[in-house]
Amino acid sequence: MATARPPALVFILIVALIDVIGIGLIIPVLPGLVKELAGSDAAGARMIGVLTAAYAVMQFLMAPILGRLSDRFGRRPVLLVATAGMALDYLVLYFAPSLWWLLLGRIIAGATGASITVINAYIADVSPPEQRAANFGKIGAMFGLGFILGPALGGLLGEYGLRTPFLFAAVISGISWLYGYFILPESLSPGKRSATWQWADLNPLKPLAALTTYPAVRNLTWVFILIGLAMQVIFSTWVLFTEAVLGWTPGQNGVALAVSGLLTAVVQGAMVGRFIAAYGERRTILWGLGFALVEFILLAFATTAPLLWISLVIGALGGLAQPAIQGYISRQVSDSEQGRVQGAISSLNSLVGIVGPLLATSVFAAFTGQMAWLHFPGAAFAMGAVFMASGLVLVLRALRKNDALGGVK
Repeated sequence: MATARPPALVFILIVALIDVIGIGLIIPVLPGLVKELAGSDAAGARMIGVLTAAYAVMQFLMAPILGRLSDRFGRRPVLLVATAGMALDYLVLYFAPSLWWLLLGRIIAGATGASITVINAYIADVSPPEQRAANFGKIGAMFGLGFILGPALGGLLGEYGLRTPFLFAAVISGISWLYGYFILPESLSPGKRSATWQWADLNPLKPLAALTTYPAVRNLTWVFILIGLAMQVIFSTWVLFTEAVLGWTPGQNGVALAVSGLLTAVVQGAMVGRFIAAYGERRTILWGLGFALVEFILLAFATTAPLLWISLVIGALGGLAQPAIQGYISRQVSDSEQGRVQGAISSLNSLVGIVGPLLATSVFAAFTGQMAWLHFPGAAFAMGAVFMASGLVLVLRALRKNDALGGVK
């Protein structure tokens, strides 16, 4: 592919933004709804863990399947099915009379939330190799913007009832489906689709072999795992940490979430391309992981709000790494295999998303509970720093191995 396709890129960015706004809408109110149906805070907390695990398990199972189906039948029909599933999930949550219905909704959400695999493959389809990392960064920017608008709107709608944001999210997903059906073009021409396809290709474990098919991907597998575990620490314990150390309210955490989303949008939408143009993908990856490591070290020992805000800014710069790594990998993979490889990576991230929260919250509880031998609320972040440092060392080794094999710089 010699030239970019800006209209197609704009279309898929709009789809991604609408989808993420829908996801963000329910963030402020889902815990409250769970506690309401569970009958107590303790039972609600346990159920939130179950719902999180169910969501991650379904993403693990479905990400490679959706990716492979999109390689065979095209990106657009798979995205339409996934978007319809998201709308169904939100409706189930809106009407849910019991926790079991919430669990069903989260199972549907996990299965359809794996559509990010297809979105990434779509980006690879419409982008020339030298622009893929920057365009992956634009997807990150849409996620950042969506997680600014979504939670803010969800919190406002939540004032009119805990279930109201779920109905609004269903409407948003419906709009996304209509947009995809009438406007979104197909990105993968029939001539570039995978020629062979069997039912065995839908085995959710089989596509993980894609992680070993290409040397560049194989050399980075443990990097994905370690970085994923580190990021799960933030996702799982940020609110617990700020409440325990600084006494922050949900409103203050909401502001922090919005600022984080804004900074992520700026970094991944405006800075990734410039960094790569100036320093190359390799150095951008290393800079991003280095910033992320500093963030975890600061968080581990943060006892004041200013230090926490500084770590948040530095952590946003860590967002340089992900799109650079995605762009690097996409340039090692053939067009017909983009969905398969992106699906395998998403599947691996989902698997980490099952283990990571359980590990992070267990460490946090062990160092903050009444029986803790050492009171250290930042212990989980210290663990995250170890994961990130290990990932940084391994990515250096992986890039050197890939250079020796003739990989991109």
